Amino acid sequence: MLVRLLSLVLFAVIGWRVSVATSVAPEGAAGYIPWGLVFTVTGAALGIAAGPHLTINPIKRLIDEANRMSLATIAAGTLGLIVGLVVAALISIPFFQLTGGLNWIIPLIISGALAFIGFSVGVHRERDLHQIIPVGGRGHRSGGQISGNILVDTSAIIDGRMGDLSETGFVQGTLIIPQFVLDELRHIADSSDSSRRTRGRRGLEVLSNLRRSGDIPMRVLDVQVPAGGEVDAELVRLAKDMKAHILTTDFNLNRVAELNGVNVLNVNQLANALKPMVLPGENLAVNIIQEGKEVGQGVAFLDDGTMVVVDRGKRYINSVQEVTVTRVLQTAAGRIIFAQMRGPYR
Repeated sequence: MLVRLLSLVLFAVIGWRVSVATSVAPEGAAGYIPWGLVFTVTGAALGIAAGPHLTINPIKRLIDEANRMSLATIAAGTLGLIVGLVVAALISIPFFQLTGGLNWIIPLIISGALAFIGFSVGVHRERDLHQIIPVGGRGHRSGGQISGNILVDTSAIIDGRMGDLSETGFVQGTLIIPQFVLDELRHIADSSDSSRRTRGRRGLEVLSNLRRSGDIPMRVLDVQVPAGGEVDAELVRLAKDMKAHILTTDFNLNRVAELNGVNVLNVNQLANALKPMVLPGENLAVNIIQEGKEVGQGVAFLDDGTMVVVDRGKRYINSVQEVTVTRVLQTAAGRIIFAQMRGPYR
């Protein structure tokens, strides 16, 4: 309302001055009042209607774009803007001698154009500038710990292990939850499918617990997916703009992000890396619970969920048997252990 009132006054004054400047309502003329009122009322109406679109909306878009940028990018853009203004001041010196308003209109246009060009060049050449001048703010890995911004994907929130991971202290930085991720999580929590609804509500509970615990800073980024866009694509683009990591359990998002040069923190990969190492020749006691894909195979699972495929173990389903590890296969889905029955059949 305040913006609309200020716009009303400003545009009303502009309307009045336009009527005077165009001689439609010359000062001192007998019939100037009706025309002056027409221009003034028209300007006031335009101010009420267009004021927010010319002030609040551009400022909000500017803030959103600034939130997507890292501190290093903003610093590089600011440096480019300053350089552009300095160059504009030097170029504008001859134009200060002009008259009729051109002595400030032309320098103003030159300053605006070079300031925009300087900021754009600084933002897009930030990486090159960073090699010359340390502008700071770039997320980096130091001492085995992660610093900087970490964008969180919906899959990582639903997974639930993010809360336990934050308590360990291995993840350091700020967890950033984009608004479109929260919206997607809310849609899942409101799903008619009971399984999806349970997973969505668990994700909301994980975020609530993280907020209450305060073990790691967390904030919500007010940004939406453009019309016709995809959540994963927008998340990758946002991570590139902010020089941030992505925390996820989604295999496809992991690959797409890596192809775009974005660092990914995959919870599943971390879990696989922390599983106890099993070497060929070691003996294990496993409970064979089902048959495998090949003839005669039995399948068991370790406490951490690792699959153990036992050669000729089908006949020992629903029993605990001692087996010898023959091979360990690491796949994108996890680790698979191949084993055979130890000694002669019993």
